Order: sequence, then structure tokens, then C-alpha cells
Amino acid sequence: MNKPNIIFFFTDQQRWDTCGCYGQPLPVTPNLDQMAGDGVIFMNAFTCQPVCGPARSCLQTGKYATETGCFRNDIGLPLGEKTIAHHLSEQGYKVGYIGKWHLASNNSDSSGEDRPQNGIVYDFKTKPVPLTHRGGWNDEWIASDVLEFTSHAYDGHMFDKDNRVKEFPPGRYRADVQTDWVLDVLERWGKEDQPFMLFLSYIEPHHQNDHHRYEGPHGSKEKFKNFIPPGDLAGAEGDWPENYPDYLGCIHSLDDNLRRIREKLNQLGIEDNTVIIFTSDHGSHFRTRNRGLQGAHYDDYKRSCHDGCIRIPLIIRGPGFEGGKVIKDLVSLIDLPSTLLACAGISKPESMHGRPLQDLVSGTATDWPEEVFLQISESWVARAIRTKRWKYCVYAPEKNAWTESCSDVYVDQYLYDLENDPYEQNNLMGNPDYQVIRDNLAEILKRRMAEAGENTPELISVMKG
Repeated sequence: MNKPNIIFFFTDQQRWDTCGCYGQPLPVTPNLDQMAGDGVIFMNAFTCQPVCGPARSCLQTGKYATETGCFRNDIGLPLGEKTIAHHLSEQGYKVGYIGKWHLASNNSDSSGEDRPQNGIVYDFKTKPVPLTHRGGWNDEWIASDVLEFTSHAYDGHMFDKDNRVKEFPPGRYRADVQTDWVLDVLERWGKEDQPFMLFLSYIEPHHQNDHHRYEGPHGSKEKFKNFIPPGDLAGAEGDWPENYPDYLGCIHSLDDNLRRIREKLNQLGIEDNTVIIFTSDHGSHFRTRNRGLQGAHYDDYKRSCHDGCIRIPLIIRGPGFEGGKVIKDLVSLIDLPSTLLACAGISKPESMHGRPLQDLVSGTATDWPEEVFLQISESWVARAIRTKRWKYCVYAPEKNAWTESCSDVYVDQYLYDLENDPYEQNNLMGNPDYQVIRDNLAEILKRRMAEAGENTPELISVMKG
């Protein structure tokens, strides 16, 4: 068989529980649910950095955000970094990127500081991203560095690979326009013998920054008004009551566009030799978690260790990912770069963390990690691990989370028993009955930080005896 094509369907700020295959009761994702039934669903998938730019840097390189230096938004990917696009190009793949990039500019639009590259400050937030800053995605490019700055739900533009403006047609929803362009590329590339990878980075269901709300297609508020709030949101102060119907509307639109892409692949006769990966960079806690806490970000829908913003959907279908399998092991966004390379028969380079998910699907994995590791920035400098039962998070209260990426000293922040408290309502930190559990988790966290290239820190316990 020829090397498979790869389509990476990447959403922005999507919780796992918005999908029917993860328990969503409303008919939000019928097409994704069908793909899960044919492919493989990972029931416990998590981001490794709950912020847009840092998560993307991890996904492009297989390195943690502190290793690339992209520990917060508004820091460009170093120009010398080798990305998944470079690896695939070397093995004969055509590579293309369509959508939100968020890894070119290094000028700050918040209260922090610029991070010059080679003494230069780059600002491509509303300008075309030059070839040198595209991370190797050179064969096709239709993107904006910060798509929320060049578009709204029903108006805007991106830039093509020749830096020309591509306007949205009047009255057409943003996710639909992006998919129109994807289908155009598939129509061309799908008739060639050369394998390809298309990275489709949708901004939906991310909130529209300048409008301070989520923007689904027209009619979303009515269509999904009878939603059942997730358990972590129900009764919590936040903006979910007014925003959740539009949030689901965004995701319903993405689901329909997934259908359009799969139909095009089938029409071209290449669906069975195409791996489709559907996932997101992080979720959303709808301003319920960091409210009133020192350092909390002004649009804080993420940037915390809670499952609402770190747990994500992950469904894969195609060669090596078939049969409606359900994987319950904990997996991380950091596992996906090596998974992508494995799809193309490329061994994982030493610089990459994570492990190919093919090992779990085939049943050949040994010593798979029993926890996922997270670096958290912008609201505070924090680190966390999540096991099937426990969540342990520490932070550095004296550090500036916009200018500093790490610390040598952290203080206990959260401890949750997810088996008995799945919605993370009862922080056990400070309860001496859990000292031994906390100490064991602290040792695991220190090990994971060292594996990520960080100094082994001091973790100060707040347990009271």
C-alpha cells in the first residue's frame, strides 16, 4: 500500500464532552460519532498546555513549550525548529496548512514584553506570514497568524501562500469558507500519486475576542437552547448560560464540515488510504475556574488544570486506526507528533516526547505512562499531572506568568480525587489525610518536569498536620 495521506482536523478550545461519542446528549456531532464507530476513540485525551500558541508549538515539534520557548501566546516558533512538516516533506509528502497558525508573531499585545528573534520583533497578527515563519508548510498555505484578528464568524480573510488576501464570501460562515478552500486543495492533490498531509486549523469554537462571546452559525441559540450543562459548569458562576448554545453551534458546524471532507475523500477514492485525526488544542471552563484569583487572564476560558479546559476529544480513523476500538489509557497532545510520523513510517526522533498511539491501538505498548503532564502559563506559572484518579497541581505565586516560563520552587495548589469528585468541586489540598497521596504525586510530577528538560524543583506542601 502507498503511504497514507494524513488530514489533521484541529479545532480550538473544544471540550471533549461536546461530542456524542463522549456522552453529549444533543445531536451535535453525528458525523464525528460515526467516524469514531469506524475508527478509534481515545476516551482520556488531554492537552499538554492549555493555551493556544504553546499547545500548537508542542504539536508542531513534539517538544514541550518551555523547550521551544513558546511558553505563552505571542512568542513565535524559533526559525530553526524542525517540525512535523519538515519530517514529512523529507519523506516525499506534500504538506499544506489551512487556518489559524499563531506561531509567527513575537510581539506582545498584553502587559508583558516582546520576545525578539535574533534581535527582531515580528508582528504578523494582521499581516501575511512570510515563508520563513511557516514552519515548513510550504506546498500549500492559506492562513492567518491570529485568525481571530482577521475575521469574525461571517466576515474576514486569510492569506494565501503568495501573501495575497483571500476574502470570505459575503454571508458565509467562517468554518464553511475554510472547508471550501480545503476541498479545492483536495480536488487537486487527491488526483496525484504523491502522499499529502493537510493540517486544518479551525478557530471554532474559540470565542470571538473582540466581541467577547462565542459565535455559532445563525440559529445556534435556538437550535441548542435545551442543552444540559456539564457537571463542572452547572451552578457555577461564569458565562456559560448565554454562550453554550453558540458554542455547540460552532461544533455542529465543524462536524458538518468534517462530513464534507470525508465525502470529498470518498469521491476521490482515497478515503481508505487517508488517516484523519480529529482533536483540539484545549477545552473551555467558561470563566468558572480562575475568577477572582490573582493573575487571572482577562479572557480566561482556559489556563487552568481543570478537566473542563484540559480534556479534549481525540478520534482517529484510517490505516492502523480501524474497527471502532475504544482506548481508555491516558494520552496527551504531546503523543500526536510521533503518531503522525509513524503514520508515514518515520521513526520518532530523540528530540520528540510522547509515544506513537499506534502502540496502544495494536496492543503492543508496554509501560505506557499512567499520567499526563501539563505546563500552565499566562495566568500563573504552574505544573500539573492527571492520573485516572488524581489531579495534582502546583504553582509559583511569586513569578510573573507572562514573562517567566518556570520556577525552581512551586507551592501546592490543587488536589482532586476524580473518582469521587469528577467535577472537581472539592480541593483536598490542605487536608492532612491526603499527605501520602500528595507526596507520591509530587515525586511523579518532579520526574515528569525533569523529563521535559526542566530543573527538578522544590514543591512546598500546604498540608496541615
